[in-house]
Amino acid sequence: MPESTAPAIAVSHLVKTYAGVTAVNDISFTVARGEILGFLGPNGAGKSTTMRILTGYLPATSGHAHVCGVPVATRGDEVKRLVGYMPENNPLPEDMRVSEYLYYRGRLKEMTRRKLGPRLDEVLEVCDLKRVRHRIIGKLSKGYRQRVGIAEAILAEPPVIIMDEPTIGLDPHQILIVRDLIASLRGRMTLIISSHILPEIEVTCDRVLIINSGRVVAQGTPAELRREILGHSSYELELAGDPDALAPVLATAEPSLQIAQVGAPDAHGFRAVRLTTPRDEELGETLMRALAADSRFRLRALSRSHPTLEDVFLAATRRSWDVVDKKAKEEGRMQNGESEPPKHP
Repeated sequence: MPESTAPAIAVSHLVKTYAGVTAVNDISFTVARGEILGFLGPNGAGKSTTMRILTGYLPATSGHAHVCGVPVATRGDEVKRLVGYMPENNPLPEDMRVSEYLYYRGRLKEMTRRKLGPRLDEVLEVCDLKRVRHRIIGKLSKGYRQRVGIAEAILAEPPVIIMDEPTIGLDPHQILIVRDLIASLRGRMTLIISSHILPEIEVTCDRVLIINSGRVVAQGTPAELRREILGHSSYELELAGDPDALAPVLATAEPSLQIAQVGAPDAHGFRAVRLTTPRDEELGETLMRALAADSRFRLRALSRSHPTLEDVFLAATRRSWDVVDKKAKEEGRMQNGESEPPKHP
C-alpha cells in the first residue's frame, strides 16, 4: 500500500517478550488518519510497551508495525520524524525556560529557524503557555509541565501523536484545557491516548482499544462496545402498582423488555424497577404510553441508564481474565493427563 494512502498506524501480530515474559501478545489493530484512539488497559497490560514500539524507542520481538506506511523496524529514523511522543513520566530539563526548551526541541526536530519562530508562538497560544514562556520549567506546576510536554509533542506538526497519561496529576480545570486542546487536533493529526481517566477518553476519543495481558480484548466506538460487551440498555422506573402485573404490560409495549430488579415500596407505594433490553433504540416514550394507559400503575419517574466506559472496561477485562483462567485450568488438566474436566458427584 502506498505510504500516502496507508492508515496512520497499522499493527500486525505484534509480540514483545522480556526475559521470557510476554508483555505484548500477538496484537493487531489499525488507526485511521485524523482519528483519536483511546488506548486502555489495566496496569501491566502492555500499553506503554506497545506505544514505545510504535515510536521506535523499543524493538518488537516479532510482528510488524507501520506508521503512515513506514515500517518501524527497518526505518526507525523516519518514523521518529512522523511521531510526536509524550511519555507518562515526561522528562523535562528543570533549568531551562519554556520557550528555550521548545526552541531547542524544534531545532532537534529539524525545523528551520524561519518556520520555528511563528510555530513556537502558535503552540504557546494553543497550549495556554504564553504567560509562562519565560519561566524556568523547574518552577512550574504539574499542570503547566504537562502542557509543555504536549506542546513539545505537537511542535513539529507530526501526523501522529502518542500520549501516555497526558492528564495524570491535573486538576479538573487543567484537564478541561487539555481535553479542548486534544479536540482541536481532531482531523489534523492522528492521536493515540492512554489514560486511566475513562470519562475523559469517552468524551475525547473517536474509538477505543482495550488490551489486557498483552492481548486486544475489545475495540470499537464507546457505543459499539456497550452493545458488544454489555449487550443491553437499562431503564429505571419509579412505579406504584402490582409488580406481578408488570410483565404482560411490558410484553405488549416491547417484547424484548425484561424485569431485572424490583425494589421494596416506599411510604407512598412507589418502588424502583430496573428493566433491560438488547435494543439500543430509545424506548422511553413507548414505556410511558403503555404504563399511562394501564390504570393499575402510577409512574413517577422514568430514566434511561447509560453504561459508562468504565462499565465496559471492567466487563471486558473481567471477561478476558475469565478466558485466561479457563485456559490455564484446561492446560493444567492436560498436563495431569486428564482428557476432560473432572466430574463432580
